[in-house]
Order: sequence, then C-alpha cells, then structure tokens
Amino acid sequence: MKKSYEWYFQLKKPKWAPPSWLFGPVWSVLYVLIFISFGFVFFNVAKGSLPFVLALPFILNLISNFLFTPIQFGLKNNYLAAVDIIIVLFSLIFCLFVIYPYIKWVFFVNIPYFIWVLFATVLQFTIVYLNRKNVVKDLE
Repeated sequence: MKKSYEWYFQLKKPKWAPPSWLFGPVWSVLYVLIFISFGFVFFNVAKGSLPFVLALPFILNLISNFLFTPIQFGLKNNYLAAVDIIIVLFSLIFCLFVIYPYIKWVFFVNIPYFIWVLFATVLQFTIVYLNRKNVVKDLE
C-alpha cells in the first residue's frame, strides 16, 4: 500500500487540498459519527420500528464509502474513484432525506459527513482534471 500512497503524492493537486495528515483524524471522527448514527438506523430497522427500505441508502453509502480507498489507492483509478465519490455523495443525500422524518438527530449528526464528502467530491474531480493527461500516458 505504501507505493499506492506514493503514487497519490505524485498526483497534481489543487493548492487548497488539505495536507495528507488531516485525512486520518477527520475520517476517524466521521467514522465514529457514522457508526453511531447508521448503527442506530440499522438497530431500528432490525427491531421493526423502521421499514427495511430505509436501510438501503445507508447500506449503499457504506459500501461505496469503503470501496473508495481500494479504488483510489489500490487500483489507482482517479476516474472510477470520482464515480464512486458521486455515489457516496448522492447516497448520503438520499440517507439524510429519508431519515429526517423519522430520526432527526441522525440527519443532523451526519451534516459534518455531508460537508466532508461534498468537499472530497470537489477535490476528487479537481484531481481528475489536473491529472487528465497522465491517464493518456498510462494507457500508452
């Protein structure tokens, strides 16, 4: 995995990109919020106080979120990572939309997650744009 991170460090990034050391602490906090809030949703679905269909966008969000790192750093595929981050963003929006009428605190506790994913989406698409010529070189 070390070579994967070296590859990432060599990519062109915007001047406003956060330093790499910031990602670990931010995601650590966000994963705690996600674990508590998503877990509460799954618990309520399991005990029958919420319909199962409400869990589906949460499941999609978790899957797409956890796939981002292997796509970005394992496959080293910025384009596929951009598609994945869009799925993370829109599934999160869907999560927030469907849960708000039932459990408002889950909506509010995930606002920092939403802001970070929105920022990460813009960052990912900027990285794709800045490194678009490298893809042609990689294909040759």
